[in-house]
Amino acid sequence: MIAVDTSSMIAFLRGDEGTDVARVAEALSKTEVCLPPLVVSELLSHPRINREIRDIVLEMPQLSIGDGYWERTGATRMTVMSKGRRAALADSLICQSCLDHDVPLITRDDDFKVFANACGLRLA
Repeated sequence: MIAVDTSSMIAFLRGDEGTDVARVAEALSKTEVCLPPLVVSELLSHPRINREIRDIVLEMPQLSIGDGYWERTGATRMTVMSKGRRAALADSLICQSCLDHDVPLITRDDDFKVFANACGLRLA
């Protein structure tokens, strides 16, 4: 399985080009895509989402949230911030979902590089 961030999923759905979009397409063709819970929320909260896209998002496997998730997310965010780096809460939540399930993340958002360096998040 491989997780997809909101930025890459939106780019894919819009038909944009990019390495991340190609990775999303490849993972979808192999039915390897999963979504962190926050990504599902972000995608479904878009004011112009249509029913077809909504259905696609809801059909994709979602990473579960286990006991201690919130505490682990706080610790992950603290690790990044203790290195003097910015760690958005949304990014921290996505990162922790991937860490908990040991799945890499497809993203076009460079903010996740700090999580890769500080916490071992695997970027695809």
